Amino acid sequence: MTTPTLLRDAAERSISYLESLDVRPVAPTPQAIAALAAFERSLPDGPQDPAATLRELDTIGSPATMAMAGPRFFGFVIGGALPVTVASNWLSVAWDQNTGLHAPSPGTAALERIALDWLVELFGLPKGTGGGFVTGATTANFTALAAARNSVLRRAGWNVEADGLFGAPPITVIIGDEAHPTLLKSLGMLGLGRNRVVRVPVDAQGRMRADALPAIAGPTIVCAQAGNVNSGAFDPLPAIVAHAHAGGAWVHVDGAFGLWALASPTLAHLAAGLVDADSWATDAHKWLNVPYDSGIAFVRDPAPLRAAMAITAEYLPTEGTARNPSDYTPELSRKARGVDVWAALRTLGRSGIAAMIERCCAHARTFARELAAAGCTVHNEVVLNQVVVSFGDAMRTRDVIARIQADGTLWCGPTIWQGHTAARISVSSWATTEADVAKSVTAILRCLDHARANAA
Repeated sequence: MTTPTLLRDAAERSISYLESLDVRPVAPTPQAIAALAAFERSLPDGPQDPAATLRELDTIGSPATMAMAGPRFFGFVIGGALPVTVASNWLSVAWDQNTGLHAPSPGTAALERIALDWLVELFGLPKGTGGGFVTGATTANFTALAAARNSVLRRAGWNVEADGLFGAPPITVIIGDEAHPTLLKSLGMLGLGRNRVVRVPVDAQGRMRADALPAIAGPTIVCAQAGNVNSGAFDPLPAIVAHAHAGGAWVHVDGAFGLWALASPTLAHLAAGLVDADSWATDAHKWLNVPYDSGIAFVRDPAPLRAAMAITAEYLPTEGTARNPSDYTPELSRKARGVDVWAALRTLGRSGIAAMIERCCAHARTFARELAAAGCTVHNEVVLNQVVVSFGDAMRTRDVIARIQADGTLWCGPTIWQGHTAARISVSSWATTEADVAKSVTAILRCLDHARANAA
């Protein structure tokens, strides 16, 4: 089979897969999962026809996937890839550019620089903010916090990139008690410790209590949150930033999905004070609805970010004034992640992005209103796209969630938040419609009725 024929076959199979998402169960069936055993074999002794490999991958692999790209997947704050970003991803993969350096990959390096500038403008971040495209919010947090570590230690007279952490002045890290675990993972990878943090208590919506912030002295990083992973709530950023900056601390904001509220005129008030922080992390594969993987780290002052991440070697073409993406990310060899972000921004524009985000939030409010009206308990103030709902006691709620996942109409996952066992519904996909919400609510209540009947 020729390369064009193989790629056309892949395109047709991909199109067929995407067209099936609205009618197939959201979760793979037990039979599809069991069929994965066919992949379990010894390494082949010799080659086979690439068309046969693709056919095997599609026939066995496609049915065993979760329909995350579909309109009724409400788990993990995951957006479904916009059609234009699927297409741009196919094209950029065909380009096969290692977008670490500008000289050998000028096209994709330029698109990443432009996309980054557009995002800074979209969010209203300070002019001159630097950043880089990474794999996701975990690496975005890691990257921005590496810049924070560099900055606070440099102010204390220590070069951490050259001399490491042995003997360095200690850094105090302050976080909210409901900080996302990926933030803690990032702190661990940076040598700042997952447990060696000062935890600040939170309120009933998971917001850090600014009145409980400790006094600040010495090198300090304060990590705030825009979009609690359960409630969607925002930390009181104006008070946090004012307190931290008065003590000379660096403020980092984990805004994996909440940062996108800044793109909406009706939601931006939730993120008041956010732009006054020093660094930010977000995911484009959440609310911008681009394919995996796509995280973005932003730093107000690019200098400490570049100091933490830049790389040089005699064989690398790094001369000149052009921006080298690898100077702002942990990787040297890397895919052109910014191309899909550019494609989404170019296609949607400012108003299209705002409409997409506002639509998801409206759907979340509908979920909360309809489920509460049916007697379910909604535990959070639905300020964004997150709904935390229980269906009775913990046992009943777990039973209903299991039935929802088995039913296949939609998929949402369990959580335990502030003592409540609940389902977490995250509305993040461009493809979700009012009809999808209505269909999902009907399915949830049907599963609840079955659980009640089974217990009677």
